Amino acid sequence: MTHIPVLLDSVLSVLNVKSGGWYIDGTFGGGGYTRAILQAADDTHVIAIDRDITAIQGGQALQKQYPDRLELHHTTFSRLDTLPKRAVDGVVLDIGVSSMQIDTPERGFSFQKDGPLDMRMGQSGLTAQDIVNTYPEKQLADIIFTYGEEKASRRIAHKIVQQRQTAPFTTTLQLANAIHAVMPHSNGIDSATRTFQALRIYVNDELNELRQALSAALHVLSVGGVLAVLSFHSLEDRIVKNFMKDLVGVKEHTNKYAASTTQNNSAWENLTPKAIQADDKQVRDNPRSRSAKLRAIRRIK
Repeated sequence: MTHIPVLLDSVLSVLNVKSGGWYIDGTFGGGGYTRAILQAADDTHVIAIDRDITAIQGGQALQKQYPDRLELHHTTFSRLDTLPKRAVDGVVLDIGVSSMQIDTPERGFSFQKDGPLDMRMGQSGLTAQDIVNTYPEKQLADIIFTYGEEKASRRIAHKIVQQRQTAPFTTTLQLANAIHAVMPHSNGIDSATRTFQALRIYVNDELNELRQALSAALHVLSVGGVLAVLSFHSLEDRIVKNFMKDLVGVKEHTNKYAASTTQNNSAWENLTPKAIQADDKQVRDNPRSRSAKLRAIRRIK
């Protein structure tokens, strides 16, 4: 299956890719954004990052096409400020699990395909299996509620603890079936969705990684440089929205001779006062874009 980058045209538009520009793709994945940036203008350069070694290995063919213009780095995007030797003109972050990871049952991200209960993007550290089989019931419930925004977190955690006493959870479908047993689907959404999201975020420490990556991007962007971020659920989007809002920092000023005026002394300009979302055609062409929100800011001084 061909990898289709989410909101690609909008991402290229806010980045305003220029000839000779340098860009960081902090979530290389299938290489869709990187390829488009390399093709968007003459002599563009991309520093591409992914914590998943399989993504980096999969990018070798693209690197052979652009040997002097593409760097591949196996690391987390929270460390993106340690890589460039110069200021860059743009940073793009596509947050969340990649289609390749979801479509590979052996990675354990999907509740629709049976596979080991893993969920590690970097393939190191605690697995989802470790967590569901060893964490206390209250801690499990807290994880499911906090990172999945799941109202039935206590019922699900209780069922997990109850069932693991008979046999440990080892596969994704075992866990999904346990959730289905205590919770029906709602509005066509699989009832396991939020719990799997919560476990994935916790296993990969995704929200802290995102916060660190946003801060790291500020250290590498040149004047005129753009930070573009795609998020896929409210937890991520809230972090991105508030981060950008705080940077732009519009303040009110008044004096006795004039009515209230607005003055913005920020070094940053908000390019997306309202998040960009996919239209109906884009959702039909790429269902993954349904929940995507693109926000972007530009350094102006």
